[in-house]
Amino acid sequence: MARWRPLADDLDPRVREFTEALRRQVDRGGLSVAALAEATGYSRSSWERYLGGRLLPPRYAVVALAEATGADPAHFTTMWEVTERVWSRAEGRHDVTMEAVRIAEARAALGGFGPAPAAPSPAPAAPAVRRRPVVLFVAGVVAVVLAVVGATALTGGGDGDGDDRARPGPSRTARAAALPAGVKCTGQECTGKDPEGMGCGGGNARTAAAAWVGGAYVEMRYSRVCAAVWARISAGAPGDTVSVTEAGGARRSQRSRIGRDPEAYTSMLAVRAPGAARACATLTTGSHGCAAPPPG
Repeated sequence: MARWRPLADDLDPRVREFTEALRRQVDRGGLSVAALAEATGYSRSSWERYLGGRLLPPRYAVVALAEATGADPAHFTTMWEVTERVWSRAEGRHDVTMEAVRIAEARAALGGFGPAPAAPSPAPAAPAVRRRPVVLFVAGVVAVVLAVVGATALTGGGDGDGDDRARPGPSRTARAAALPAGVKCTGQECTGKDPEGMGCGGGNARTAAAAWVGGAYVEMRYSRVCAAVWARISAGAPGDTVSVTEAGGARRSQRSRIGRDPEAYTSMLAVRAPGAARACATLTTGSHGCAAPPPG
């Protein structure tokens, strides 16, 4: 019997129940993870994530597991549908949590610009009294600097030639400090990068749209933390391609092709919202189809 690693303590009870049911079925079938990968066409690393509760398997993978172990696929697909709804809601809550974390970190970075104390101390010590003129002087200097910066921004500054040359933005270090642990990019920095390698996948992503194209399953994956999308294809065949393309405008795109593993995903594409792009698959059989969330 396989020896499974303990599931995360904070895993949703219904996701836990589904994952444990999959594990029990693998044990009943007497399969190792490597044998399961061979029997289903999904890679060993994918099954390790699915059976570890770190990633929800595609419906087709659940059907393949049931067939490989002699179980009724209908039972497991019903469980999968319930779990998928729970998983999607959890991803939505994660997005809200990450937004709250970013706001809290931004407030902390502002330091002394928070609200003033409710009341002054009743009797300031002599050293504090002596420091007060210095504090007032520094505050005055800061106010003057801010006023100058504001005036420069309004008038255009520089030598008055009126051009709109780009000014340097926040440093990479400052941006990185505002991201959750493990996330290495956001926005345009993510375009062309691997979503897993940059920490944008897993719990930081959700499936924004999905569709069956022939016998393959194509998904639009979206990470709010990274402000980027990518396309993923499962249950495909060697040579099948998957792409994510920006809607309208410049129509930037990223593309990938299935090799030995029946799964593949593209690099990321920075977007303002998942509805600004679509994921498409073209199979070697000639089938073509796309998945796209509503615009917005």
